[in-house]
Amino acid sequence: MLLLVSLALHASLASGLLTTPGLSARALVGTSPTRLPHPRRAQPAMQLVLPAEGFEGAVSAGAKKAANSASKIFALGIMSGAHIGFGAFLMLSVGGCSPALAAANPGLQKIVLGAFGLPFGLMMTLVTGAELFTGNTALVTAALIEGKVKASELVKSWAASYAGNFVGSLALASLVFAGGTLATAASPVATATLKTSLSFKQAFVRGILCNWLVCMGVYMASMAKDLPGKMVAIWFPISAFVALSLEHSVANMFIIPLGIMSGAAVTWKAFLLKNLIPVTLGNIVGGAGAVAAAYSYAYGKLGK
Repeated sequence: MLLLVSLALHASLASGLLTTPGLSARALVGTSPTRLPHPRRAQPAMQLVLPAEGFEGAVSAGAKKAANSASKIFALGIMSGAHIGFGAFLMLSVGGCSPALAAANPGLQKIVLGAFGLPFGLMMTLVTGAELFTGNTALVTAALIEGKVKASELVKSWAASYAGNFVGSLALASLVFAGGTLATAASPVATATLKTSLSFKQAFVRGILCNWLVCMGVYMASMAKDLPGKMVAIWFPISAFVALSLEHSVANMFIIPLGIMSGAAVTWKAFLLKNLIPVTLGNIVGGAGAVAAAYSYAYGKLGK
């Protein structure tokens, strides 16, 4: 293909010279052939913005999210809940259904869990503009700190996206259970049981650490100008939090209900009180504190 393009280019150049007034074919075969000017090469645009500019972009994104109506945020939240649920579904289907690997090499099994699943769920959310509560704890909070949104708009964004995420996650969990596509129910059952066996403190701290990584993925992806850059920014932090056994509230909205439907000895009350509430609180601290406030101090109003 490159050879054909090169031949065509040379042919067109030669044709243009031969048809140019005042330039004969004999002039082209002299002892000192004229060097043709090389076409100017287009300079590639920067694919990543500078950190300070990136913070401004994240603030702008948070302000745009907060400006949406509650009904639109809710609808986009349903989509994002399903996106994250699909990621968790793949995670349970691949890494979660590898008991022999988990027994022989638990570290490798955790890497498999992280690499296959949740990164592509967040990728679908960010590329399509869906609303993810955990990401909004950073972006919309940054916009609030910088004076771009009101506190009421932040509450609207958080509440509507959280409710939408919950509905989307439960809907997908119901569909997955009805479809019976998991090779075994052992994976969601064991995962739901483990997640609801944590103490409040453990779940809370794991929620902080988890959303610190998730929001860094969202934050860095907002700085990338092309799809491959966004994919790289998302993939590593998200796969890391899964491999590190951290807790993500929206992913748990899918995983634990699916485990309950599959026969886990977990009540809905235990799901809410022992996991979802402490993890959600931890996610808020991780996104709003470790990302939004931290980078506002570095590049925004808090540092001034």
